[in-house]
Amino acid sequence: MGGAVFLAGAAAAAGIEEGALPGRSILYQSLGLDGEAGVIPTVATGAFVQGSFVSSARQGRTVGWAASYPPGYAPGESLPVVVALHGYGGDHSDAFGTRLGLDRFQARAVAQGQAPFVVAAIDGGNSYWHHRASGEDSAAMVTDEFLPLLKARGLDTSRLALAGWSMGAYGALLLASDLGQGRVAAASGLSVALWPTVSRAATGAFDGPADFWEHDLYRRQAMLADIPLRIDCGTGDGFRENDRALVTSLSPHPAGGFEPGGHDMAFWRRLAPDHLTFLAAHLG
Repeated sequence: MGGAVFLAGAAAAAGIEEGALPGRSILYQSLGLDGEAGVIPTVATGAFVQGSFVSSARQGRTVGWAASYPPGYAPGESLPVVVALHGYGGDHSDAFGTRLGLDRFQARAVAQGQAPFVVAAIDGGNSYWHHRASGEDSAAMVTDEFLPLLKARGLDTSRLALAGWSMGAYGALLLASDLGQGRVAAASGLSVALWPTVSRAATGAFDGPADFWEHDLYRRQAMLADIPLRIDCGTGDGFRENDRALVTSLSPHPAGGFEPGGHDMAFWRRLAPDHLTFLAAHLG
């Protein structure tokens, strides 16, 4: 009986490794194939500024935002910015504290000699960070409202870095392709929410085939070619093969890669410090 269970488990592991069985994320997790969870460091953080405003680009919604400074730097100082875009169902607060902990990783990176930078995040809703048929445009909110707000507070937004996870990773790469190398020093994505066809996309991610076609990252290789990129995805993530296809299509090849992990904070926390180091190095 024990041998049969072992063989069945081995067969399942082989099947999901080859992508032949459905439910990869659940199976990888249940079989302990996601690797160790990332740990947010216990460190003193710097100044944390937050606020809200009524966004015209998001059709009059009140949106929250926040910016974390490294220890030793005060609001008003001219520092470069990493704009972090949240995933589906989230908001700006997911970037900080006990969620993804970017303010903690930021503080540790600067303490270890990394050039200083600010991490800023804003509420983007669930519209996949692009203009929608409803008129809502979370990308325009970032470029036309949020970046001017940060600039008015003394931050250097002339060239920025973009980061995100899941839906936000898609948004970061999409926005980078729109802004181009002149405005974007680097961009990174953790577990990019990506589909090869509109029929396989999540409900509500796109308004239809034309919207999908216009915002298809697979068709934007040339628009991303001059921007330093990092893309990471867990081998137990349902987006693994889609992300691998994107990475393969890009030239030059992005930094990052594929290692054990799921589509969750445990994986994103593990890779977050590497992404901040990558982005800050290009900002610096």
